[in-house]
Amino acid sequence: MFYALRNLFALVGLLAVIAAIYAAVTISPMMQAFDEFDEKAIDVYSEMVSKLLETGNAAEATIWKVQAEEGLSAEDIDLSIKNVANELNIKNVGELPLSEQVEAMTGEKSRFFKIYMFCNALTAAQMLEYSDAYSAYLPCRISLVEDKQGKLWLYSLNMDAMIYGGKTLPPALKEEAMGVKEIILEIMNRGAEGDF
Repeated sequence: MFYALRNLFALVGLLAVIAAIYAAVTISPMMQAFDEFDEKAIDVYSEMVSKLLETGNAAEATIWKVQAEEGLSAEDIDLSIKNVANELNIKNVGELPLSEQVEAMTGEKSRFFKIYMFCNALTAAQMLEYSDAYSAYLPCRISLVEDKQGKLWLYSLNMDAMIYGGKTLPPALKEEAMGVKEIILEIMNRGAEGDF
């Protein structure tokens, strides 16, 4: 009995040592890689994980959303979005009035949803110089969506992962990206208020 327990404890000890070595070999390179990441990377990913756990929805974890003030129509917000974008000197490079298209295709009324696309070509070029993968983030989009209860919301991709989620961007590119982030958030917030 004594030998059986001793052998069992030895086996458990051996497995613990193997697990510790495996963890050190596997986790150590990851931790070293994180040392090179932007100082805000951990915060960005922690927030994403928290939202994912709260909602169970990966899309919800990666977006910003702002509810429009009561009493504003989609047309009011549409005009506000366009005026604020123009004031902030970011080019409106396209609009997708999807609810209109759905209605045309089905002949049935659809709740409102429209996607606006904005771009600063010089910033886009800098981003592509850094990494072609950034092309997937272009152009910046804001969606105006009527939810199932009839409330209007503005949505956009949370740019923090792009700006802070990896190795620190070159200073000039980081400053440009942060500027675009501020513009998109201002369009969303002022659009939600009907600000002209």
